[in-house]
Amino acid sequence: MVNALPLNASPIFLLSFYILRNINFVEFNHKEKSMKPSIRRREFLKTTSAGALGMMALGPLGLSSCGPKERKSYGVGLQLYTIRDAMAEDVPGSLQKVSDLGYRFVELADYSDGKFYGYSPKEFKKMVEDLGMKVNSSHTQVEAAGITLDNAKIMADAHAELGVEYCVQPWVNEEDRNIETYKKMIGDWNEVGRLMKEVGIQFGYHNHNFEFANLDGVVPYFDIFMPEMDADLITMEIDLFWASKAGQDPVEMFNTYPGRFQLFHLKDMSTSEAPFYEVIKDDICEVGEGVIDFKRIMEAKKVAGMKYMYVEDDNQGNGKPFEALETSISNITTDILA
Repeated sequence: MVNALPLNASPIFLLSFYILRNINFVEFNHKEKSMKPSIRRREFLKTTSAGALGMMALGPLGLSSCGPKERKSYGVGLQLYTIRDAMAEDVPGSLQKVSDLGYRFVELADYSDGKFYGYSPKEFKKMVEDLGMKVNSSHTQVEAAGITLDNAKIMADAHAELGVEYCVQPWVNEEDRNIETYKKMIGDWNEVGRLMKEVGIQFGYHNHNFEFANLDGVVPYFDIFMPEMDADLITMEIDLFWASKAGQDPVEMFNTYPGRFQLFHLKDMSTSEAPFYEVIKDDICEVGEGVIDFKRIMEAKKVAGMKYMYVEDDNQGNGKPFEALETSISNITTDILA
């Protein structure tokens, strides 16, 4: 029996050694009310060694030990709207947690007057890059009332200084969801897209489910958005949850409009209820924990033209956003993209 242990012995090794030195290889036979040998030492050693190897491949709580560096190699991004409350309280600390989980890219959700989360473009860019991540997309709003060319230029210049590749229109206010206003807004977005293109940024549009609602025989997404948006100036950021919730098949959309979906938003849904068109979030869950077939969708990413993907959770993980983000990126890197 070895009496001396290596100074650098791992906790798993020490635990196994202690068990082997102290355990009695017997079990109580309740029927015979006697003690009898249960397992031979060699068999126990083999079992314990296999278990130790398995534990070494797992992290806390049995999660995959695939670290942040390895996870970052998958290129998974995060839409920071998912952690908006945390960002409002502590921007540097929240970004550190995102990096520690293994996210590679961040998409912003707070732009105002040339600043991002209260920081200048240069300051915010450095903060993110120092954590081993990159800002490559940002959501910003062009209202139905329109935007002056001067303001659009300021917005374009700020995003160019930040170094993003994409700037995305994320929303249309409820009172503006009618055919006439949609057409006007798309005209404005095409102009903004042109200004963005001049500074090397691709403008985009992010869907929810209301764009698929029938308005007097017109389905805005297919009858207005896709034909009237300049495909060179505006790409589509498809939110796979909202498209699926509206009864659409993303893969069929890719086949109908190949190459027009450069950005994906990933969030899952708990049920496969009939589609609805109100903005209801209760069905959102972590990626890979619901009913959306992400493997099938990701197999069609080349047809879609996908370049980047972002996890998003409108519900902020029901109060536990970072735990939910751990589940999502674990499922993505160990199953969906594996």
